[in-house]
Amino acid sequence: MSAEPALRWTGPRIPVVGIGADGWAGLPETARAALRDCAVVLGSARQLALLPEEITADRQTWPSPLVPALPGLLAERQGIRLGVLASGDPMYYGIGTTLARLLGPGSLRVLPQPSSASLACARLGWSLPEVCVVSAVGRPVRRLLPELAEGRQVLVLSADAATPAAVVELLRRNGFGPSEVTVLEQLGGPAERMVAGRAAEWGEPPGDPLNIVAIAVRGEPGRLRLTRVPGLPDAAYTGDGQLTKAEVRVLTLAALAPAPGETLWDIGGGSGSIAIEWCRTHPACRAVTFETLDRRREQITANATELGVPEIEVRGEAVAELSGDSVPGAPDAIFLGGGLTVPGLFDHCWSRLPVGGRMVANAVTAESEALLLSWSAAYGGSLRRYQIYRGEPLGRFTTWRPQLPVTQWSVVKES
Repeated sequence: MSAEPALRWTGPRIPVVGIGADGWAGLPETARAALRDCAVVLGSARQLALLPEEITADRQTWPSPLVPALPGLLAERQGIRLGVLASGDPMYYGIGTTLARLLGPGSLRVLPQPSSASLACARLGWSLPEVCVVSAVGRPVRRLLPELAEGRQVLVLSADAATPAAVVELLRRNGFGPSEVTVLEQLGGPAERMVAGRAAEWGEPPGDPLNIVAIAVRGEPGRLRLTRVPGLPDAAYTGDGQLTKAEVRVLTLAALAPAPGETLWDIGGGSGSIAIEWCRTHPACRAVTFETLDRRREQITANATELGVPEIEVRGEAVAELSGDSVPGAPDAIFLGGGLTVPGLFDHCWSRLPVGGRMVANAVTAESEALLLSWSAAYGGSLRRYQIYRGEPLGRFTTWRPQLPVTQWSVVKES
């Protein structure tokens, strides 16, 4: 069931018209008639300029920043025959989704055109369902990194004319210089243009700001392999050695069981590895990590940026942060990776975890392990103990070096 809209719209249904680079000529008569009937049309300056003189509606450009201003802007226009222009498909990374959340889908009449992704796939002969799409509009380009894998086809929705160069530089710096890059400008319009080349040799100057970047991903031999699957190599992280090792990371993420759109609270972030790999499992996953030391908060931010999840929220000492109301919302899962013996930490975390939420805690000291045993007795859940050995050279031979044994408690909150 859909959530209640934030704003009740009492006016006529708002036509949200997708318009392409071909402008008025590319619109069907249904969309044209809807715009002729409007008293006010909202859109970007570029979109509004595509309308002919026969559209007599008052043309108003969006404010900036847009999203915070939308409720007030729409409330002031209640009862007006309002129309909205969007690029291509309004429900594909467009204003249509924002308006549907704010007003409810019943307040809208969405009239889409082909999206830039559909047009790009049509030009390249790519299968749209098999293509990964990443938006760089209002988002860091580094979010592209988790999608890069040998043989993938990726589309990047550009923010402006500078995006292609930023994408190419990202590919070069991360071992994907052999990738084939195609920049498609003004798709569907009379000024449509395509430029292609290898990332390693790219030298094209900035072109039209209305563009999309297509990448046929190819990696360099010997590059560090970084996939969305948890258990990235330890070498992928920088820091002071406070790092959950790869094997334990795999076991911990499996117990946390991330699903798309869920939020993790990572207590005792260290190098940020658990929060980072939680977010890498799906673009919609979010994480807040709590870390006492300034230098470690800095290294978490650096690692998150380098590994393509720069939007992880980094906060200070957990008890201080959770004692007030400065951390909004509730997590779907909490990982206790440090500070288990800090007075009040568990109680703060458990009280903020909703019914059905998961908690996972790892311990390597006898004192922390004793706490896990007592919490398990009080709240149920599962206890496991892991011992990892790594093969290391011993002269001309190989020996097994034991890592610190890890005791893990995992529980689902039932009441």
